Amino acid sequence: MAFSNKHGRQERRMPACYVMVTGAVFLAFFLVAVWVFSAPSEVPEEGVSLVSDDVKNEGRNSDGSSETQVSGDDLQVTTGDSEDNTGDNSNDTQGGDEEDRLSENGNQQDTESSSSSSLDRSETEEEDTEKKTDQGDTTTDEDSSAAESEPVEKKSGEETEEPTEEDEKAEEEKVGEKPEEKKESLSTDDDLPVVGAEQADLTTENKEGASSWDTQAKESKTEKDLTDSSDKEAEDEATSFAAEEKTGEDEEQQEEPSSAAAVKEEVDEIKTENEAGVHSYEWKACAFEGAQDYIPCLDNGDYLAHNATRKHFEHRERHCPDKDAPTCLVPLPAGYKPHIPWPTSRDEIWYDNVPHDGLASYKADQNWVKKKSDKLTFPGGGTQFKNGVEHYIDYLEKILPEISWGKHTRVLLDVGCGMASFGGYLFNRDVIAMSFAPKDEHEAQVQMALERGIPAISSVMGTQRLVYPSNVFDVVHCARCRVPWHLDGGLLLLELNRILRPGGLFVWSATPVYQDTEEDQYLWNATIAVTESMSWKMLVKDTDYSTSIGAAIFQKPKDNELYESREEESPPICLEDDNPDAAWYVKMTPCIHRIPTTAHSEWPAEWPLRLNSTPAWLSKSDKGLYGNTAPDDFEVDAAHWENVVQKSYLTGLDIDWNNIRNIMDMKADYGGFAAALISQPVWVMNIMPTSEPDTLPIIFDRGLIGMYHDWCEPHSTYPRSYDLLHANHLLSSIDKKCSLENLVLEMDRILRPDGWAIFRDEVEVLKKVQEMVTSLHWDVRVMYTMKGEELLAAQKRFWRPDASA
Repeated sequence: MAFSNKHGRQERRMPACYVMVTGAVFLAFFLVAVWVFSAPSEVPEEGVSLVSDDVKNEGRNSDGSSETQVSGDDLQVTTGDSEDNTGDNSNDTQGGDEEDRLSENGNQQDTESSSSSSLDRSETEEEDTEKKTDQGDTTTDEDSSAAESEPVEKKSGEETEEPTEEDEKAEEEKVGEKPEEKKESLSTDDDLPVVGAEQADLTTENKEGASSWDTQAKESKTEKDLTDSSDKEAEDEATSFAAEEKTGEDEEQQEEPSSAAAVKEEVDEIKTENEAGVHSYEWKACAFEGAQDYIPCLDNGDYLAHNATRKHFEHRERHCPDKDAPTCLVPLPAGYKPHIPWPTSRDEIWYDNVPHDGLASYKADQNWVKKKSDKLTFPGGGTQFKNGVEHYIDYLEKILPEISWGKHTRVLLDVGCGMASFGGYLFNRDVIAMSFAPKDEHEAQVQMALERGIPAISSVMGTQRLVYPSNVFDVVHCARCRVPWHLDGGLLLLELNRILRPGGLFVWSATPVYQDTEEDQYLWNATIAVTESMSWKMLVKDTDYSTSIGAAIFQKPKDNELYESREEESPPICLEDDNPDAAWYVKMTPCIHRIPTTAHSEWPAEWPLRLNSTPAWLSKSDKGLYGNTAPDDFEVDAAHWENVVQKSYLTGLDIDWNNIRNIMDMKADYGGFAAALISQPVWVMNIMPTSEPDTLPIIFDRGLIGMYHDWCEPHSTYPRSYDLLHANHLLSSIDKKCSLENLVLEMDRILRPDGWAIFRDEVEVLKKVQEMVTSLHWDVRVMYTMKGEELLAAQKRFWRPDASA
């Protein structure tokens, strides 16, 4: 005779007589146990148990112990029908992993409940477990591993039993006994849509396997330095690490604070710790020249001293310190004040906040910027904007109506942006511009743009690709940007071709377009030769006679037909293994990338419809970030962040949103957080960490902006750039790769005084963060913990250590 375990596998053979005797003994034991411990009204029938044996083996509490009890509450969470579980999320998310959710929800039973049904059921399930152990009904290591890797979908139909009348009665008794413990939830299970039989898990670390998208990690600077023989090994290691960092997260937190009062007692305790100076960190102020404007990877004097090449603006590219950046705090400029709120800030800022007046005198005749008393003012003029920026914007749409600002054109890249006045006035037309210029090419121009509340970054077109995906910008604009487009076989124009959307426009407003000097004509002819070799079509060339300023507008091909019909294949088509989306420390290549036949093959819907439209190229065969199909994940992510922002962030965190303008989402996923803030007068820089699945093209398709970045390195922005930093499950992954302390230090560098940081992550990680931000004299305003997850909101203050200490 063969005994089988619960998976039906035969384990051993024994003589029939022995089996019969043993069976009789066990049967007797079973009958006695049932007579002593049975609870007739509450014992689940076999085959409809609330938790399968696999779940009991797989489910683990946060302390590592096995969970074997599940109450009627858990069934309600599983089916999404319960009204009493409205706050059951750490990340305001719907769990995609049904088994983990059941085991963890069982850990939240109300131990003070007087309901006899719950107690009886618990005792019965414990006795069942003991019986199965006595009978040798255990799972081998091999079987357990198989159970853990089994897709969730196979479980979704097993735990749909409706709660009994006794369950409902017990729940009513609990609610009646403890009304004060039932808090108003800010993100309910019922508020989010259901995907199939399950709801998406919005904690990326919980996903079962890698998504369908690559990461920038494969193209990192370190891997580029490897020999060919070790490339595959490094790639496999990066892929393995990316998979590991997505596992091990606890499931979801149940509630979020609906107001600061909801967590007042806990916050008061934290404030007491702040005042007492309970921490182990000691900080020093940076005391070197230029420390108040220090950007570690752009101010690396040691590198520039030994690598002085400047032929292709290499000295303006990123060169991070070989070792950790200085662990000191950048000082504040003397007289620094809280920034002027938007929209007033577009036209004036405090001089003491950006105490650089070189441009005010150097460009005094061009109406860029003027110094008046204690302020810098921006009249809306410039070299190319003699009648003002708005006149210039109207002029471009007049000569090419198809540009259709704020409808057809939504996302724009402004090359050599100056102080980004062009981008600042485009907000009036529902266009968002990613503006960039080299650091210190003109004194503090990008710093002034950020202080004004306009998106901008210090960057340069040198030897490396811009840190954006391919085929994402609707328009690229260059107004007197002085970029040598014709050199090196048109290498820089080919980079614009990479990032421009198929059918996208290049607007070139520079002297070669409208002046007839010998030099200008040479530059025009050389540049036109490059555009023709790339199959760009010049749609219009015109001069505004009221200003004598003109523009030429070119269009990138919409498909590959024009590339294939060229008489000469120069520049050549890029090799198939040249990933056009790889952009982090990747050298530019003088070739043309083919236009995708699926992704980006169609122009997105007109703004604002494109914000919440699922990109047409997202396929149901692609696996999303949270384990469901990519389109389903996208839709649930959008609904999730709409819930969190509207019901928690805007009303429950004590943030004065009138003073919030520049926001950075440090791990943006699908861009749902930024999309949920679209009605606010803010803009969001969506960061795609290089180790995360690359969903940045989706964010651009939504009409939002973003960039790639590795958070083990400092960011390419000035100190005091942002009003709010949002770190959703970022720090736990950073803590596994590099210095968490350096990341918090970097956040302190780029956050404005009185600015906010919102952290959502594992409790243990945020305990470290709390200690660090406390030592930096940040005010921890909200700290809410539930089931291994935590939300922490802190406000940076004006404190700086004594520079003489």
